[in-house]
Amino acid sequence: MNDNRFRDYLLDLGSLVKEKATEAQNIKNRKCDPYDIGYLMAWHEIVALMQCQAKLFGIELSQIGLEEVDPERDLL
Repeated sequence: MNDNRFRDYLLDLGSLVKEKATEAQNIKNRKCDPYDIGYLMAWHEIVALMQCQAKLFGIELSQIGLEEVDPERDLL
């Protein structure tokens, strides 16, 4: 298997997750309904899980495009 394919997949996935999480951050700036709060919490869990797993596997967050997102700061 081509390792570049896996690296490219993770970088693309990380970028897409970061984009969606950034969109969800806008929820914090408006009146939230329960759906919006749940949506934001879901992105918090996704980003936190991806970052935790990356660290466990010795993968730098910059390699998956999630180095600029702090789930605790940005998604709570």
